Formats: sequence, structure tokens, C-alpha cells
Amino acid sequence: MAKNIQAIRGMNDYLPADTVVWQRIEGILKQVLASYGYSEIRLPLVEQTPLFKRAIGEVTDVVEKEMYTFDDRNGESLTLRPEGTAGCVRAGVEHGLLYNQEQRLWYMGPMFRYERPQKGRYRQFHQMGVEVFGLQGPDIDAELIMMTARWWKALGIADHVSLELNSIGSLEARAAYRDALVAFLEQHKDVLDDDCKRRMYSNPLRVLDSKNPDVQTLLNDAPTLADHLDDDSRTHFQGLCALLDDAGIAYTINQRLVRGLDYYNRTVFEWVTTSLGSQGTVCGGGRYDGLVEQLDGRATPAVGFAMGMERLVLLVQAVNPEFEPTRIVDVYVIASGQGVQSAAMQLAEKLRDAAPQLKLMTNFGGGNFKKQFARADKWGARVALVLGEDEVAANQVVVKDLRNGEQQTLAQSELATTLQALLA
Repeated sequence: MAKNIQAIRGMNDYLPADTVVWQRIEGILKQVLASYGYSEIRLPLVEQTPLFKRAIGEVTDVVEKEMYTFDDRNGESLTLRPEGTAGCVRAGVEHGLLYNQEQRLWYMGPMFRYERPQKGRYRQFHQMGVEVFGLQGPDIDAELIMMTARWWKALGIADHVSLELNSIGSLEARAAYRDALVAFLEQHKDVLDDDCKRRMYSNPLRVLDSKNPDVQTLLNDAPTLADHLDDDSRTHFQGLCALLDDAGIAYTINQRLVRGLDYYNRTVFEWVTTSLGSQGTVCGGGRYDGLVEQLDGRATPAVGFAMGMERLVLLVQAVNPEFEPTRIVDVYVIASGQGVQSAAMQLAEKLRDAAPQLKLMTNFGGGNFKKQFARADKWGARVALVLGEDEVAANQVVVKDLRNGEQQTLAQSELATTLQALLA
């Protein structure tokens, strides 16, 4: 017998019980984005491979180990997107959205990285990303952070996330620091693990992000990036910190925070949590003022962040027991008797016309009242509408509140108003 085909490891199905939670969270995120004036952009899942090599950096874990890359039938190398910023910049350059313009954009959808699946971190995962182009001051950096803080409050997780900040300076400042860091690491090769030795020359700043406790202890004596910052980056960072202080947003300056992609400069930040075990980063980003020019556009300041949706959903479910997904069904229509099914369907259609926001389901397949009420409960309905032959003849309907058991008989013409009041 042929083996049943199953989902690819690390690429998960999200069933109706899951998606109703996702929809509630996504709705909150989108509402806040709209309140700040951000617009959605939708991007392809597949891009030319050189886009990611040039944007992310060839000597990064993403490009070296994690990308899903293949040749199409024309021999062109294509890659399933591992992150969203590069594609957003490509689209902005291609469609003339960026030069001498201000754009505030967001996107959401699946990304792909080949890595060991673990809780909240999968090979197909979902991100919400926000990108701003054309603004170079610390005020827009601060607004992005303030907006994420508003998300946490709306989702009930504000007490379970904390903000870490750093400035990694200009490309020139980082080059000077890079030389000083490499010189220091060369004197302590015996402490470095194989991964750090490999990165020491190709991407030494990533050594700062090592999870090896011996390496972290060694780095206590290493030269600091803060001592090599250029004056403009230092002023920019001081301005950002002052704005966050004024807004009452607490933060910690983490001088080893560098982020994993090559395109960042100046501000980098992460929101982290200790409520999900070792998977601590909920949201992260920063400035990438050189990326547009690097991808053949004209020089354009830019800042943004991305957030893994799987990890966010897990965090909300873990720490906010009061978070309730929206109901799949508000109202369930129950019908019994000769010719009543057609009347029930017509009543449902009239209700959808009168109150389009109602989530309404009609019972199909017959069954006695007990079975139909059980189905209403299964779908999570708050209200049942009951139609029998007598109700149809009198143009009435029985309205039953499934929470407290109270019921009333109404004229069908009064139904839409009554339901909206019950479900408010």
C-alpha cells in the first residue's frame, strides 16, 4: 500500500481552530498599522537569487545555509524568499516608489528558510514586516518602536516583552571596529569555537551574537562598537533614546546586538521575551540606509522591522489567557418541519443583507432539535434562531441566547436589530 503523503517537515497546516486565533491577532496588527497611516504592499514568494545574495550578504547563515534555491526551466536561479525587506526594496526601485518620496509600507506572508524546525521556528514561517523609506531622522525610528509597543498593549503581552537597542554606526565606523575586533579575536583563538573561527574573518560582528558562554565571557574584554561610532550615528542614537524616554518606553542598550543581516546601519533593535524558552526574539529591525543604492536605486534612507507570526501567536496564547479569538459563528439557524428549510435559508439571506457583519450559519442535513442545538454549540454560536412550521406561518422566529438560555419570540422584521444588540 502506498504511504500517505504528509506535509513537509517544518511546513505546517493551520486548521480552522488555529486560523481563527491568527485572524484575531492579524486584525489587531492591521488596525494599528492603519491608525499610523501605513499601506500594504504584496510581494512575490519567489525572487531572483542574486537579490538576496546582494542584500543580505553572501557570508551570512541565511545565504550560506538556509535559502531554498533552485534553477527554473530556463536555468535561472530562483529563491523562495527568506525575508521580506530585499523584495520590498526591489519592488520600490522597480516601480519608482522610493526616490525623493516618503513611503510607509507593510506586508505579511510566508517566508522560507531551511533550518532545524523547533517551536515557533519553522521552514515555512510567516512574517509581518514594516518598511519606511525617505525619512532619515531618529523620530521615525522611534515611531516604529512606539507602534510595536502599542501592538503589545493591544495583545495583552506588554509585560512579557522588553526592548533592546544598539547603534552599529556607519559602514566606515563598522569597518574600523571590524579591524579592532578581528585583532582582538586573533589573540584568543583558543577560546573560539569552530563557528566563531569561521566568522572571524568573513563576518566578525556575528561573533558578538554567539550563544557560546565561553565566547560571551571573552567578549567582556573585547573592544566595543560604541567606542568606534561616528559622530552622526552617536547623535542619531542619542536622539532616538531621548524620544523613547519622553514616550515612557523602557529599553536596555545591548552593545552586542548587531542583527544577522549585512544591510543594517545605525539603529538596530529587538523586542525579546523570556516566556517562550530559548526562542526569545519576538520582533527585530533597524535602519538600512545603504540598501536601496546597493540594489541599484538612488540613495534613500530606510528603516524597518519584521516579526515572526508563529512566535507572536505562541506568546499571546502563553501569557494572555483572556485573549479570545473571534467566534467562527455568531448565529446558528435551526429549522424543523415541512417546508421550513427553504424558509430558514431565505431568512438567513435577509439577515446577511440587513447585517453583513453577522457570522451566520444555517443547519443542513436535518436532525431533531437536540442534534441541531449540539451543532450550534460545536460551531461556537452565541445565538440560535429556531424556525418551525408555526413560526413560518406567523412570520416569526424564536431567538435563544445560548449563554444564559433565555429565549423570546419575535417578528422576523425585528430580528436584525435584536441580534445586533445581543451580540454587541
